Amino acid sequence: MNVDAFVDEVLTELTTMAAERTRTTRSGSKPALAGATLRKAIMAVWCVCFCGMQWRAIGQLSGIPFGTLYTLFARWTRLGLWRRLLDRLRRTWRLACGDTAEPSTVVIDSRTCPSAPSCFARGVDGGKKIRGVKVHIAVEKYGIPLAIDAAPANVHDTKGIVPVLREIAGRGFQGPAIGDLRYRGQRLAKAGEALGITIQPIARGRDGVFIPTEIAWVVERSFGWLSRYRRLNTIVERTKEHLVAFIEIAFISILSRRLKRLVTQTAPA
Repeated sequence: MNVDAFVDEVLTELTTMAAERTRTTRSGSKPALAGATLRKAIMAVWCVCFCGMQWRAIGQLSGIPFGTLYTLFARWTRLGLWRRLLDRLRRTWRLACGDTAEPSTVVIDSRTCPSAPSCFARGVDGGKKIRGVKVHIAVEKYGIPLAIDAAPANVHDTKGIVPVLREIAGRGFQGPAIGDLRYRGQRLAKAGEALGITIQPIARGRDGVFIPTEIAWVVERSFGWLSRYRRLNTIVERTKEHLVAFIEIAFISILSRRLKRLVTQTAPA
């Protein structure tokens, strides 16, 4: 794992936000983190996501009080740092692949994760027999999310995906959204039509065998990537916003590593 690529991208975005006069650190008697200490704090946030470490444990290992680390993470989440950084990296990656900056088609799906009793929400997914949280997501053809939401696992996909559709519609997306047969129904179709989005449910399996139909399979790969980040395997977050933030951090880590590798490969010898 190339953590330095992740840290560099976060520092770049923090610099941009500072230029926009966004206060990324809380004012107080203590000086704000800077230099090597700030890099260590960003790396600690990544370790919480990838390694599934507790805030107190990473505070002991990094030498930075865990309250400071958590406060930084919560403040950056509230300011939208992870969302805007992920959007920038997604556009950069699409342009590097010779594509347009914004997609014309998205793929929608959900993933049920077990959650701790202290989690912000819990429900039972009757089909998968899991008590926890269901993550709803809309990705483009490279598997990078445009919008993420979470709900108790007992919320049906046709209801849980509506906030995701609203978010991508608010960002200007107008086009088809491909999903599996769970997204059938007139109610969801009408909700999508009101947002300018056409819901296209298609079969992705037959007789228990997965069929990689069109680009619908890319969302399964995205969930496979997320399973490598231990913080996202059993949900312990007390707020939905923090869960979404850790999902965004995971994809930022993936994209930053890809872009750094791409620059290295294209650099002149």
